[in-house]
Amino acid sequence: MSFFALGLVLISAVFHATWNLLAKRAGADAPFLWLAYIVGAITFAPFAIAILVIARPELGWPALVFIAVAVGLQTLYFATLTAGYRAGDLSLVYPIARASGPLLATIGAIAIFGERPTAVAVTGALAIVAGALVLTGDPRALRRDGAGRAVGFALATGAVIALYTLWDKTAVAVVLIPPLLYDWSTVVGQAIVVTPVALRHRDAVSAAWLGHRWEVIGVGVLSRLAYILVLTALVVSPVSYVAPAREIGILIGAMLGARMLAEGHVMRRGIGAAAMVVGILALALG
Repeated sequence: MSFFALGLVLISAVFHATWNLLAKRAGADAPFLWLAYIVGAITFAPFAIAILVIARPELGWPALVFIAVAVGLQTLYFATLTAGYRAGDLSLVYPIARASGPLLATIGAIAIFGERPTAVAVTGALAIVAGALVLTGDPRALRRDGAGRAVGFALATGAVIALYTLWDKTAVAVVLIPPLLYDWSTVVGQAIVVTPVALRHRDAVSAAWLGHRWEVIGVGVLSRLAYILVLTALVVSPVSYVAPAREIGILIGAMLGARMLAEGHVMRRGIGAAAMVVGILALALG
């Protein structure tokens, strides 16, 4: 994996963990997400228009199909992830979702795209997954009230992550849709899909904006930036390298949850962090 791609993924991980913290703290629901989609669509519209005017990419029906499916997958992702956050701790839901996603995506990339990661890279990916599982904590915590439901949403989120990673790799690397334009089109589609829900809950939309305006803006901008960087990395690197490398965000998210949301277990998370750092180094060398 090139250091350029790795750098993009690591910066993306910081943005990703940060917006997840903001979403958890705000108790993100459909009205909140709709506002975040609107913020993202407005913020990146000038850049998307510039790409259309200057680069003039050749986009036919295949591109529209890819964007439409991406809208469905991304909407499902936000729905399952935020449902998990409402059911359980950030430091439980986030690691499980983010650990299962790249594992499934890597398996899919090997089966579908014929990718052949090196032994060092595979070892690094497994170290990252192991570190993520350590970050989830004592298995007995899964027996707590509500934990099973939270884990269920987390695993569902992981499956969606794998699906959209493989789908988006094809969109930007094979169909050649520019990453920023692809992501912007997707968030516009998401805003349209969620609009009927927002219209039925106008009071909740107003309350979300008045009570969590800065969180809405943070999630709207950072979630888009984070994924645009990942899409750019997917253009030049295999899924089996990019997907596991993204999971350094688990470390950042779990640490934020421990310190800022008082979810505890800082020492154990340090052990998980060490495994993830080793994994990242292995991916870089592999």
